[in-house]
Amino acid sequence: MTKPGLRGRLRRFSPRQRPRFRGPSFNRLIPNLMTMMGLCFGLVAIRFGIEGRFPQAAAFIVVAAVIDGLDGRIARMLKGTSRFGAEFDSLSDFLCFGVAPALILYLWTLQHAGPLGFIPCVMFAVCSSLRLARFNAASIAEPGVIPPPKPAYAYNFFQGVPAPAGAGLALFPLFASLAVAEWEWDRLAHAISYPLFSALVLFVVGGLMVSSLPSWSFKNFKVPAQMVLPLLLGTGAFIAFLVTEPWAALALGGAMYVGMLYFSARSYLKLKAEAEAMAGTEETSTVPE
Repeated sequence: MTKPGLRGRLRRFSPRQRPRFRGPSFNRLIPNLMTMMGLCFGLVAIRFGIEGRFPQAAAFIVVAAVIDGLDGRIARMLKGTSRFGAEFDSLSDFLCFGVAPALILYLWTLQHAGPLGFIPCVMFAVCSSLRLARFNAASIAEPGVIPPPKPAYAYNFFQGVPAPAGAGLALFPLFASLAVAEWEWDRLAHAISYPLFSALVLFVVGGLMVSSLPSWSFKNFKVPAQMVLPLLLGTGAFIAFLVTEPWAALALGGAMYVGMLYFSARSYLKLKAEAEAMAGTEETSTVPE
């Protein structure tokens, strides 16, 4: 029997090759993990609402909204977008921004209105589900049907108010009540926590979510050069206000967003008119004399 040579003896000490596993890389799982984290925050918010700890419940909804705003952008940065991730994100949005805010408001004030107090909660959840279903249906092409391309100006706008923004607007009565309660304005806090006010807010916000009102998406939003410094200063001031008076800052942010809806609709109509005028000019120039 021949003895192994030097190369054979050295081969025993060579490092073993690590087994290669098939599957997606960890970077592609990060967006789904963030979506799951946001879903857990929504569930914890419901738990806090059941326990009557409404400030914590509202805070967890806000954190879930922040996570929802980040997971999609991170997925595009890491090239981890997938059909599974889109469906998972939609289901998480329905619970965090369709069910949780309505349930929290019901436990906070609407249950004092009796059985009728549950109707605005149901309507808000239904509007949220319809808004998400419409968004999913628009992003899925039917077999054999090529959808017409959207105009270039339409990519900067959502159709209706998105679900995270709708959740923030729905919680406006709770934010405002917590703010004025810290300022010891008891009469105003009692008026804001009246069930009829929360019911009206849920109906209005639910209608905005399923409406065709164009709202800025801020995905490709460009800031003019002369507005960069005021925007930075304003953002810094709002962050300082958010740190010192978080509930008042969140209520103010909701009011500012409602005001922005008018300007977003006006900007959409202006861009649409300019695009139609340009298209009409091109058609006129191509008509033979």
